[in-house]
Amino acid sequence: MANDPLFWVVAVACLAVLAILMWGVGTFGRGGEYNRKNANKIMRYRIGAQFVAVLLILLFVFLRRQGG
Repeated sequence: MANDPLFWVVAVACLAVLAILMWGVGTFGRGGEYNRKNANKIMRYRIGAQFVAVLLILLFVFLRRQGG
């Protein structure tokens, strides 16, 4: 599985979601003007990244079941 390039793409996508989530939690925790201006934008970034990550995971599982 670690030799499969799609596995690494999925791993990077999941790490990107984690990084965006941590960015959002950090700005929420700090509060202030930056959080007020950017909280919704950061949330949209996270949702988009999660969508891509889930699609990649589903593709990976589908291809592994097909033997590809």
